[in-house]
Parts: sequence; C-alpha cells; structure tokens
Amino acid sequence: MDEWRGRGVVLVLRCRTLLLLFACLVIMPVASARSWSDDPVIEARVETLLEQMTLEEKIGQISQYSGGALTGPGSGRSGYEDVIAHGRVGSLFNVSGPDVNRYQRIAMGQSRLKIPLIFGLDVIHGYRTIFPIPLALSATWDPAFIEKSATIAAMEARADGIRWTFSPMVDIARDARWGRITEGAGEDPYLGSAMARAYVRGYQGKSLNQEASILACMKHYVGYGAAEGGRDYNTTEIPERLLRDIYLPPFQAGIEEGAATVMSAFNALNGVPASANAFTLSQILRKEWQFKGFVVSDWTSIAETIAHGTALDGADAARKSIMAGVDMDMQSDLYRTSLADEVNAGKVPVAVIDEAVRRVLRVKFAMGLFDDPYARIEPEKMLTPEHRQLAREAAEKSFVLLKNDGILPLKRGARVALIGPLADSAGNMLGAWGAKGEAADVVTLRAAMATELGAELTYSIGTEILTDSRSGFTEAVEAARRADVAILALGEDAPTMTGEAASRTDLDLPGNQQALLEAVAATGKPVVLLVFSGRPLVLTRAAEQAGAMLEAWFPGVEAGPALVRTLYGDSNPSGKLTASFPRAVGQLPLYYNHLATGRPLAPEFDANSAGSAPKYTSRYIDQANSPLYPFGFGLSYTTFSYGPPKLEAESYSAAELNEGKGQVKVSAEVTNSGPRPGEEVVQLYVGQRGTSVARPVRELKGFRRVALEPGETKAVEFVLERNELAFWNIDMKNVVEPAALKIWIAGSSASGTPSEVSIR
Repeated sequence: MDEWRGRGVVLVLRCRTLLLLFACLVIMPVASARSWSDDPVIEARVETLLEQMTLEEKIGQISQYSGGALTGPGSGRSGYEDVIAHGRVGSLFNVSGPDVNRYQRIAMGQSRLKIPLIFGLDVIHGYRTIFPIPLALSATWDPAFIEKSATIAAMEARADGIRWTFSPMVDIARDARWGRITEGAGEDPYLGSAMARAYVRGYQGKSLNQEASILACMKHYVGYGAAEGGRDYNTTEIPERLLRDIYLPPFQAGIEEGAATVMSAFNALNGVPASANAFTLSQILRKEWQFKGFVVSDWTSIAETIAHGTALDGADAARKSIMAGVDMDMQSDLYRTSLADEVNAGKVPVAVIDEAVRRVLRVKFAMGLFDDPYARIEPEKMLTPEHRQLAREAAEKSFVLLKNDGILPLKRGARVALIGPLADSAGNMLGAWGAKGEAADVVTLRAAMATELGAELTYSIGTEILTDSRSGFTEAVEAARRADVAILALGEDAPTMTGEAASRTDLDLPGNQQALLEAVAATGKPVVLLVFSGRPLVLTRAAEQAGAMLEAWFPGVEAGPALVRTLYGDSNPSGKLTASFPRAVGQLPLYYNHLATGRPLAPEFDANSAGSAPKYTSRYIDQANSPLYPFGFGLSYTTFSYGPPKLEAESYSAAELNEGKGQVKVSAEVTNSGPRPGEEVVQLYVGQRGTSVARPVRELKGFRRVALEPGETKAVEFVLERNELAFWNIDMKNVVEPAALKIWIAGSSASGTPSEVSIR
C-alpha cells in the first residue's frame, strides 16, 4: 500500500497492476460536463478507494446533514467535527464562507481516508445577485439568458465555498394553487426541457472541475408538481403515459445535458413514495437513461415514507429507499443509524451500498475535490456591477404585459402617484429562496421612481398585503387625484405566500388590495397595475379596473430600475406566460395542452359558456373554459402579425421520421406591424389526430425570440424531427405514428391559423 501526498491531500491507494497504478496517479484530466461519468481514470480511482472503506465509512459517504441547523448525528451529543473526523458524513449543506474550509480541513486532516465533503445550498435564482424567480425567468423564453444567469449564480456560489446547488426545479406545474410553481418553468414539457438544459449548462459549465462550476441537481423526481388539489406534499396519481409524455422529459433533458445529481421527491407517486420508488429511480433513471450520477433524497423524505404508510420504522424506510435507488440520505439520519444493521442482517446486500458510494465518489472525483478540496473565499466576485446589469436585463425580459389600453409607455413629465405595499418592499423583491441575497441589495420601485421623477412622484402605501384595515385608502385616493397617472404595486407576500408549503385556495389579490385598486380606479385617473407574484393570480376583477397590467413577478435586486425602464418605454416588454392565468380558481388545474374530450366546446361559444353555449358539452355553466391569459401570451408596445405556416410537402413518412432520416420543415413570415422596435417570441405548435391514443389539442414544439424593427418582416423556420413528433402510443412505445398533423406558428397557444399535412 502506497501513500500519495499532493496539494494537501492524502490518498490511500492499493494498485494491483502497473496499469491501475498509473491510472490512480495520473493528474486528473478536465472532465467534460457530459462525459465525466465515463472517465476510466475516475473509475479506477473510485474502485481503488472503495476497496479501502469500512462499511461505516461507506454509509458515511451517503449521509448528508444541514450544517447550519446542527441537526443529524451531532444533535445532543457532539458537533459535526467528530462525525467528520470519523468519516461518517459525505456532504453538508447550509454551510458557506470560512466554515466550509474549517469543516473540510477536518475531513482532509483527521479522517482516515481523507475523503472531501461536498457543500451544498439552495441556490435557486441567484446567490448574492438575486435574479427574478425561476417562473419569471422562464417567461423570457430565452435559454441562453437562463444559462447566463445560472453561470453567474455558480460563480458567486463558488466564491463562497458552495459546490452544489439543489436546482433546477424542473417539475411541470399545471395548478397555480401549488406554491412551488414559483420555482419552475411552468406547465409545458418542451419549454421545461429547454430550460432544464440551460440551467445545467450554466451551473456545471464545460467541466465539473472548472473554476466556476457547481453541481446541478434535477428536482423533484418525480411528479411533485402534480400534487392533488395543489396542496404541497400531497399525493400524485399520474398514469405512465402521462408521466412519460409530460413529467419526465425535463428530467431526461437535464440528465442528457450532464446533470450530476437528482433529488427524489416528497410525494407518493401512484401509491409509492418517490423516495422509495424503484420504477422511477432504477428502471427509468438508471436502466433506461443510464444516469451515473447520484440521487439525494429531499429533506427527510426517506423518513417520511413512514408517514406515507409504506415503511413501518426507520430501518424499514432506510432499506426500501436504498434498495429503490436513493444514494444519499438528506437529513433524516436513517442511513447512518440503520443501514449497517440491515446489511449485517442480510436484508441489504453490501453491493447495493457499494454502488451508492461508487456514484457519490465518482462525482467527487469528477469535481476535482480530491485534488483541490479547499474553497477560495472571494466576496469581491459577488454582486458586481456586471452581475447587477444582467439581473436588470433578466427582469426586463421577464415582465409580461397583460393589458394595455394605451397608457403605457408613460410620458415623461407626467405626475405619478405610486401606491401599494409592494412599491417599496425590498425583501419581497427577492422572492422565495433568495439564497444569500439581502434586502439592502435591492433597488425598489419607489427608489427608482424617485430618482426618475423627483418631486413629480407621490407615494402612498395604501394598505398592507394582508389586512382588513382601509385606513390608508384616503391618502392613496387623494394622491391619485392629484396625479396624472396612478401606478399600483400589488400582489403576494413572497416569503409567506409563495414557494414551499405555500399552497393557496384563493388566488385573488390578497387582503383588501382589490378594494384599494377599485377605490383608486374610481377617481377616473389612468391606472397601471403592477402585479408582484410567484404564481398566476386570478386577475379577472383587476383587469376590469386597470387600464394597463404588467406581471412583474418578484424581479430580484434590480426590480426598480428594470420596472422604470419598462414603464417609460426604454425597454419594450417581450415576456410571455409559461403558466396559464385562470379566470377563477375553480378552473384549476388549467393548462393549454389538454385533450379535446368527446364533447368539446367550440371556441366561438367559450366566452359565453355560462349562457348560450350548447348544454351537453364539456364546459362550466358559470365561467368560460379558457384562461384569462393563456400559455405563451404577452403583449408589447408594438404589434406583430403572422403569415400562414408554409411547408415543403403535403405528406411525410412516419417510418423515415422514426429512423431519424425524415424532417418536417415549416416557416412563417412574422412582421412588426407597429411603431416601435420589439422582440417577439415566435412559437410553433402541433396537433395530431388519427393516432392510437388521443393527443393534446396543441403542443409546443419550437420557439424563437426574433427582434424586428417597425415594418420589418422575417421568415422564421422550424424543423420538426422524431423527438418533436413522437409520443408514447397505445403499446407504450415512443414512436411517430401516421396522423393528420396541424401546425401553428403564432404568438401564443391560443392564436394563429394552422396548416395541415399528413404523416403517412
């Protein structure tokens, strides 16, 4: 047995051949973010180290704890120093800054095998420079920009010692009652897959061991976003075809892009807890997708299999989760306390433990942790002017103009009454999961408007977010009367009403904010409503009062400057919705890519479904079927017109498409028919009929941001191939079938005139 000492790291190596010795000692090559899992040098080092480990040390590598809360094995006995020194922990999270190196020195200096720790944190939409919430970022429809924001987040996290983020959340969410819709990309799997790839590229870069790379973690695997009733942590029932067509694609896309880790979810899927589900974790993830990274449970989700009712006690929970394919236990401490006994009793094969450890070590080697375990704490790399500028641009791209009766953009020189509880609420601008962002970093709308307008601005809070008191209404109404235009900043309270454990049954403007809006609108002055929210709200009544409405989401540290530039036309809104906005909560779940039903309601009757629509159709008797604002919708300060989709042929071969030889090329002319330069998100949708199973009325299969000057026309082309046209058919095979194919190229999921071709 030889000892190799290098760069402060001690590796105990047992090399049985000269070839293996060479592989073990060679300097680690740059591991591609996509090819790291197939590196023979890494595999050799993993096997050599694994041979040296005791069962307790192996179980330590697959145990993770929150360092910030001092829970887990240190509770009531000793701190984490002791368990780290004995090799009983593989990862800590909620630890950053100098504490990272303090703990790492214990692992590298006192533990027997000198295996470094991975330090993680929930870096969801920025680290210190907080970008708009992920649902807002998805409204940019700009994967390249998403990648940039993730790159900045990774750079700043690395500068504070963080090497692993529990992001991106790629759950498809079709129900706005679910608070965690704020963390994802909305309701569509095609868009969600594009965003998943962008986040993974941004976080991990070209190499897992490059200077600014952090591990991505695809979550929550799988079906968490389909929580019954929109209630967080609730059960989900998803037939396999729906699971494979809708909920799995974003995970597969991120894994294909090289994501190194996956997080198993809290929910039960079809009666089986997701953190003990062998079908999703082993059959699909490992066997079908060939994923070679590791799976970490969500916070105590292994222990929660007891509450689900499938595990009787901690040992049962630990055994079922490790056997199903969960490699690392986050926080429940059941692997550490139970697995050794389960192995010794013959209930868990040691080979199962070895494989989980192998996966964790593989990632640690690919990260370069063994060769360079210590963090370079560099606060000067955080919240730089360049990062703030990118955050401002992201916010501007994310804003969605929902309504505009000609009020916007505002004319400079007009007197403005700025009203509402979100106008000067710095903390709310950070949204849910603000990482290391601070309220002091935020430029609020009030601050930015004061800089822009000076004495021409009057501010009144009007009301708090949640209150029955109307004591501030009088001042707010008087401010509006004295102004030329009133801007109301209304919406949710980000920390308490959005994110995890923040499901809502009432999605109207909270508290008495609707009443404030109506009181201000009664003055007769033009009203601009800025909606700050982490989800689609029910804005049906609000739309009747406001002349213009802008969905601002929670825009991050540069909220104020981004909004001022947009309100005054220096930035032209180009965001498009990625989640449908309901007319009423009773419509939920609501999504554009639904099936037609056997008695569909004709579109011409939808707006009147409460009255003159045919009775025996799939409809509501008191509300339209359609959303108030559909998926893909968003206005601009200019207008765009579309020509019909043009195709090269009248029919295409299903056989050739399935073999990867065929493709459907389609294009349409898009014209800026308005007075201003603008960017349009051009969207491609398909609909298939005559197939072995019913297909959605429309499915997004392409999109592109196009910049156009006034009067300019561009031909926008898309190519449909096997991946865009295949689905899981009646025999549960993923194939392209003969079909009548409709193709739309349009500005939203509810607009455009289709062209039709056949797949023979």
